[in-house]
Parts: sequence; structure tokens; C-alpha cells
Amino acid sequence: MRVGLGHDIHRLAPKRALVLGGVVVEHDLGLLGHSDADVLLHAVTDALLGAAGLGDIGDWFPNTDEKWSAADSAEFVSTASRAARERRWNIVNLDCTISAERPKLSPYKPAIKERLAELLQIETDCVNVKAKSGEKVGPIGREEAISADAVVLLAR
Repeated sequence: MRVGLGHDIHRLAPKRALVLGGVVVEHDLGLLGHSDADVLLHAVTDALLGAAGLGDIGDWFPNTDEKWSAADSAEFVSTASRAARERRWNIVNLDCTISAERPKLSPYKPAIKERLAELLQIETDCVNVKAKSGEKVGPIGREEAISADAVVLLAR
């Protein structure tokens, strides 16, 4: 068995779509980044790559490569998942947390959970999605950024 941990944070900016876990979330701000800046999918990608001993998201999808400009981060997760499976690792479960002051994410959690399960090709009961606020502290609490953390368990 192997455990992988992923973390990501992106600044919020106007005139950007807010995509979390592959789901478009209604909000007046979106995440700024080279790809679609989906912090949750980036954290999940890093967790998968880390658990499989395959480096990190920057090794596989560098933000210096125009190929990944405005890319759908679902491709990152699918690629990392496939790479782990090619090395005979099976995804046991995923636990993740999104930290955002606004918008409130409770209404979106079921759709995010479904999308993650679909991308990872696992049952939805093997995916857990939590949402936390920044309690008005730091860049999350001041609504300057959104972050995400993910932990994945792999087994052979």
C-alpha cells in the first residue's frame, strides 16, 4: 500500500471560471493559473503521482509548456490515474478538502464527488469531499485564494 498527499492553491481573479473538482461553480471570481487552475484536481493529481512514486504535477504538466495553457485539469487526473494503474496500483480511496471563504460549496459537493469517482474510475463511496472556510484568516479567509488538499491510498 502507498499513500499520496497533494496540495494546491491558486489566486482568485475576475473574469475567470471557477472550476473545482471538474465542476463549474457559480461565483463572481475564478481561479488564476496556466491551466484551468482547478486546485482540487491539481491536488488529486499530485496525490496520485506521489503515491505511485512518479514525481509531481510540474514534472508531468509544466506550466512553462504552452501545451497545457488553459488545459482541462481532468486530463491531468486521468493521466496520473492511468500511470498508477500501468504500474499495477489500484486506487483504494480518495479524501480531499477544499478551503474557500466563498462560495459555499455544500451544494456542489455531490457533483464534485461524482466527477472525481468518474475520473478515477472508482465507486463514489470511495471518494470523500470536504469543504472548509478560511474563518476570515489568511489568503483563503480574505477571499484572495482557494486551496485544496487530497490524500489517496493505492494498493497492489
